[in-house]
Amino acid sequence: MIDHVTLAVSDFHRSRAFYDAALSPLGINRLYADGECAAGYGRGGKAFFWIAQQNKVATQTHVAFAAADRDAIDQFFQAGLDHGGSDNGGPGPRPQYHASYYAAFLLDPDGNNIEAVVQ
Repeated sequence: MIDHVTLAVSDFHRSRAFYDAALSPLGINRLYADGECAAGYGRGGKAFFWIAQQNKVATQTHVAFAAADRDAIDQFFQAGLDHGGSDNGGPGPRPQYHASYYAAFLLDPDGNNIEAVVQ
């Protein structure tokens, strides 16, 4: 089992605004901040997803977050677009994965593929 994941970001403030907005509809909130260089997101007092300012950033990482329902996915997608994300696959069914798979995909400000899914 994975305890937590950290993504390197090129502009901490820009990425923090994106993740604050996009993850909130999924019930995932910023719980911790390490000054002006890192932030941890999670629920129930446990941060399981972190962003950290780095000089060198890898892109095209794919992280999928579980959503409670389709409405949360729709809200995730719009909030992400409104806060610097790019459309990488709007909300909708993905029957190629399985019959009840519903997801949306955003590229974060650094080009990472961030998904919200309900199955």
